[in-house]
Amino acid sequence: MPNHSENKERLSGPKLPASPFLIRLNQQTNCLDFFQLIRDEACRRLESEMASVFLLDAERQELWFPLKENGQMLRLDARLGIAGNCVATGEVLNVHDVQSDDRFFSGIDLHTKRRTRTLLAVPLRSATGEIFGVFEAVNKKGKAFSPRDEKLAQALVEEISIPLQKIQQMEQLQHERQRLEEENAQLWKEVEGRFSTQSLLGNSLPMQRLVRLIDQIQDSSVDVLITGENGTGKELVAKAIHYSSPRARYPFVAINCAALPENLIESELFGIGRGTATGVEARIGKFEQAHKGTLFLDEIGDLGLKAQAKVLRVLQERVVEPVGERKLIPIDIRVVAATNTNLEEAIKKGTFRKDLYYRLKVVHIQTPALREIPADIPLLANYFLDRHCKEIGKPRKKIAASAMRRLVEYDWPGNIRQLGNEMKRLAVMVRAAIISEDALDPTIKRAAQSAKTPESGERKSLPEILGELEEQIIKDTLQACQFNQVRTAEQLGISRQGLIKKINRYHIRVKDLRDEVYESL
Repeated sequence: MPNHSENKERLSGPKLPASPFLIRLNQQTNCLDFFQLIRDEACRRLESEMASVFLLDAERQELWFPLKENGQMLRLDARLGIAGNCVATGEVLNVHDVQSDDRFFSGIDLHTKRRTRTLLAVPLRSATGEIFGVFEAVNKKGKAFSPRDEKLAQALVEEISIPLQKIQQMEQLQHERQRLEEENAQLWKEVEGRFSTQSLLGNSLPMQRLVRLIDQIQDSSVDVLITGENGTGKELVAKAIHYSSPRARYPFVAINCAALPENLIESELFGIGRGTATGVEARIGKFEQAHKGTLFLDEIGDLGLKAQAKVLRVLQERVVEPVGERKLIPIDIRVVAATNTNLEEAIKKGTFRKDLYYRLKVVHIQTPALREIPADIPLLANYFLDRHCKEIGKPRKKIAASAMRRLVEYDWPGNIRQLGNEMKRLAVMVRAAIISEDALDPTIKRAAQSAKTPESGERKSLPEILGELEEQIIKDTLQACQFNQVRTAEQLGISRQGLIKKINRYHIRVKDLRDEVYESL
């Protein structure tokens, strides 16, 4: 009788033994030693000065890896840097001059205390094709990385993918166990996560610049001035600054200067002593409440000149003097001010102090109006709609492509706040699973239609207008999704094959568009 096991072995071929490197890797249980083994092997094979493996925390949208010196986890925003671009595009990136590449995030060099010259990045993929991290080799000895090095790196990545997924799962389980054990003591981290830069939704160029700027100042305590129209999320930016800084565990105190009565401004800001007036009890002011933390002065442009002078003194001397008392109280705070007023015009009119303006404007952040970031509207609209549906206990809804076009066309004078309210209304009022164009607020439909009406004598046909609009929406959404075609198709509510057909129909050169975007960053 034939031996079926022998036949099976002859058909499949002999099983190759695991390499000594892979055997040692699978035997490692210590996370730091595991990553060190990969680093050493990668440097040997690729003749590089350094190598790293970044694993993706999809929930927090962060890339992490243990530092060689102390084993602590270094966490980076997964949208930033060449590693972030590798995750977004899924492409092998071979950069011959890192320092002149706008995608490069110099913060890693600060942590590792080295200067990166050349870099080879390869995405780590699971068996299902999902990206779960990035492998990087740094500084090829004496030259740039070659196409042969790219193949060697890809072969190494295939070899280490399964062990890496195992170590990632182990780390996730350990992290979850620690979170459960310390849940009460770690509540502040939940607040920090809610108001970190991850809460600033959007992948457009203005939003990427904003996130990058916050990341650059996160370790400092410089005062910040935020300007922008109403509804553009200035307070959310202020909270992101606070909760991404070393002051995150200390108070974030917000006060709306426009809402303060003239006779209460000083006591609210600086405090008041007991007995200053009949029946008055001692009360500490907002500056003192924010000690070691951050004070957010919203609508600073509406503060009177007298109060401006006292705020300036506090910023200069870092001491407060409560109303009715002669003692000076030292404070350690960061001040973040915000306004929708043109302060330079206010200075010319004499309603705002020039010296206070420059004292506040150590770092200036401009929050973009929604009409300036149309590529982010689909992402924001879907986020608000999902959130409000969940809050009221209704099934998740989708926005029809025609309705999404109207949302993108609209100018949104109320900005993100207005968009959020419109999505809340639709979540409550629309019973269908698909939100059609007819369900939108009439103001949005009329304004969007009139915005597309030609003013010149040369009128285009309806198919021409719709074709141009569809082409622009596809380009904007590709940019917002960092040129990931799967995510772009999901945002547009079409299949990936349908997206490819439209890209070909409109002759959209995705590579040229991507290069143009990254050159402007």
